[in-house]
Amino acid sequence: MDSSLSTAHALLGALAITVVLAGLHLAAPRIRRLPLVPEAATGSFAGGLAVAYVFLHLLPEIAEGNEAVGAALTDVLEPTPLIDLGIFLVALAGFTAFFAMERLADRRVGARTGDRAVNPAGAAAGRPPAGVYWLHLGSFVVYNALITYTMPLRLRTGVLFALLFTVAMGLHFVLTDRGLEERYGARFDRTGRLILTGGLLLGWAAAALAAPTSTLLVALLTALLGGSILLNVFKEEIPSGRRTSFGWFLTGLALYAGLLAAVTAVSE
Repeated sequence: MDSSLSTAHALLGALAITVVLAGLHLAAPRIRRLPLVPEAATGSFAGGLAVAYVFLHLLPEIAEGNEAVGAALTDVLEPTPLIDLGIFLVALAGFTAFFAMERLADRRVGARTGDRAVNPAGAAAGRPPAGVYWLHLGSFVVYNALITYTMPLRLRTGVLFALLFTVAMGLHFVLTDRGLEERYGARFDRTGRLILTGGLLLGWAAAALAAPTSTLLVALLTALLGGSILLNVFKEEIPSGRRTSFGWFLTGLALYAGLLAAVTAVSE
């Protein structure tokens, strides 16, 4: 654990990471279509990396109750069965909320497709209505804001782990961008990426103005983020169907697992 990083330095480091993540959001379509690299390879590699992150870092972090955060905030959280249950209930709530958004968008697409059968001239047929788009996009804004709101604390409790988290989230954004673009098309191209970038900056600004001081609050926010990441990992990043490359999936998985093991060994 790197406890020598000051609050001010952690905030500046978090700003740099926020800018990198924002750039990845804006460049996501180009990254997915790199010359000479099939999209199946980039998608599967990112999927393997994200799955390794979830099972080897995110879930253990939630389970241990953010002990490192408690030390950084000098607010040690004494775990109890009730607190542990509450934290995992919040993770479940994050998972369920994003699942509900996906179901809502899918059902509205189905309804629009049915409308098109009756009215072939409907220009909006096959796309979710504007209300669903803004609600779904708003959930991702909250998601992004949580990532950067907790980033200064991640840097204070372990710079290398924070950098690995950034790599995982950066590739994760590239894949969630694909799902949103496929679902919302030109509407997302016009407004979505800029708004999601704004969510990242909003989270960092909130950390600069009102950094969390409660370990329990951080644990609950991490759990909410964790549940959301789980749903999006399973939905977007586990290779399936026409975009499968199991070799690249294993490469991403093994690479991230190896890096995490190396960082853990160095931090001991």
